[in-house]
Amino acid sequence: MESGYIILDRDGVINEDSDDYIKSAEEWIPIPGSLEAIARLEHAGYSVAVATNQSGIARGLFTEGDLNAMHRKLHHELARLGAHIDLIAWCPHGPGEECGCRKPAPGLYHQIAARWKTELAGLPIVGDSLRDLQAAIAVGAQPILVRTGKGRKTEEQLQELGNIPVYEDLEQVAAALLD
Repeated sequence: MESGYIILDRDGVINEDSDDYIKSAEEWIPIPGSLEAIARLEHAGYSVAVATNQSGIARGLFTEGDLNAMHRKLHHELARLGAHIDLIAWCPHGPGEECGCRKPAPGLYHQIAARWKTELAGLPIVGDSLRDLQAAIAVGAQPILVRTGKGRKTEEQLQELGNIPVYEDLEQVAAALLD
């Protein structure tokens, strides 16, 4: 059995993304295969966490209650597959607030590592945006890009970051880690 830790971005990796933000549980729609990939990773012994920027809260587009409803839906859908996510770390701040948690700052990853009592060096972190990958690099983790969400656009910017593995989706990431 495999074991380890993995951190996932949410919008564009687990669920469909939108330039208009995901503002409600009704708008939160899993990317086909993503929940099964999380279940596969967890069943193989991985602890799974989510680190997500949610500036829609600061922008007044949705509330913490709306965000909690989205996460309840995620937990419910995973429970149907006999799986769960260990923890979800989220940043409610807008781009101009200079917090330490909004990616590309690494604060969310540090919060998760502290809860897990583990190091971040080499730990796989999956994202679809440049800021996800930059935050992973900042903590010495292994950034992984998926082409879902904003991933195809991000892939065009990868040369500035070095050699980062790229997969079609979270299902391919799980297969690469487990097969």
